[in-house]
Amino acid sequence: MFVWHARMLLEYAFLAFPPEPQELRASHAGHVILDTTVDRPWSQYFCCMVAANHNYILRHPVATKRALRAILRAADFCVSDAPAVARRLVEGGITGEYDYALQTVREIQYDKWRDYDAEDTVRFYALRLHEAGMIKSLPQKLITDNTDWRFLSELKRELKA
Repeated sequence: MFVWHARMLLEYAFLAFPPEPQELRASHAGHVILDTTVDRPWSQYFCCMVAANHNYILRHPVATKRALRAILRAADFCVSDAPAVARRLVEGGITGEYDYALQTVREIQYDKWRDYDAEDTVRFYALRLHEAGMIKSLPQKLITDNTDWRFLSELKRELKA
């Protein structure tokens, strides 16, 4: 989740991650410019992706699939028991604020991994980066040369809701 906040009096913006957005809201400082969890078109795509070294995937396909399965099961757990996840974040020292952790876990759409199109997400962000001059490759070439959706496709079938 990315949240762009602006402080009007100081005239600057910054990218905030939990718990900063919640703390800023609580202190009534600034206002949200963009919240990728709710603002279109950003909210229609994955906010995070898993990347791995090509050679590692070729040498260790079983380990790769197990790691991705664990990540997707963790996402499902976030949806099925948000209060327990928030408690674990506090107990693990990730954050000290249970309420902020719970709000974050509930706001992030962990259950969308089955619905969103990963290739479309890469295309969307690659186009933004290409337009900004940050990458030279066109989105389709980047996708063709650097993505492999095999494991995700298999796990979508295996881990049906």
